[in-house]
Amino acid sequence: MQLKDQPEIVLAQGEEQILLTLEINGTTHRVQLEPRVTLLDALREYLGLTGTKKGCDRGQCGACTVLIDGQRVYSCLTLAIMQQGKEITTIEGLAQDDTLHPLQTAFIEQDGFQCGYCTPGQICAAVALIQEVEQGCASAVTPYLTQPPPLQELSDQEIKERLSGNLCRCSAYNGIVAAVQQVIGQTPPPADALVLVTDN
Repeated sequence: MQLKDQPEIVLAQGEEQILLTLEINGTTHRVQLEPRVTLLDALREYLGLTGTKKGCDRGQCGACTVLIDGQRVYSCLTLAIMQQGKEITTIEGLAQDDTLHPLQTAFIEQDGFQCGYCTPGQICAAVALIQEVEQGCASAVTPYLTQPPPLQELSDQEIKERLSGNLCRCSAYNGIVAAVQQVIGQTPPPADALVLVTDN
């Protein structure tokens, strides 16, 4: 008897594979793959959703960040088989028809990228950041753990800490922070503002 949300096991070319149903960006996908395939490889190699990037492939850079049931996840560190029955959102699923997600628009307007390779993961992480703050989740730098600041009062330090799992090798961090500030209703500093880095 096949249990609900259990993948179906099939034999293909003498190897055991699974027939998996994944809900991605509001669409149901049936995919046949080996049980060891990561969600990242399933998205890119089996389903053609190449917006999610493979960077380090070991959970250190954040380029592969997607949303699973609204929470950010490194797709290189989770198996596709574990995601059956969950709602997966990739960068391709954030826009509504021809209208970009507000964070996508803000990244463009605030120059929150250079080469763009890390951008899909950065944007998915920023979407999760906003949801986490709205849900009252604290970060490592939140002054009062039981009273996280409202979005409009989120400090630069809070934004940077909450995005610290996503690396930008081009160092477009000022634009990334400014994009988040724009979306949460703050006024980002002008792009030509001199930013001094201090130890304090």
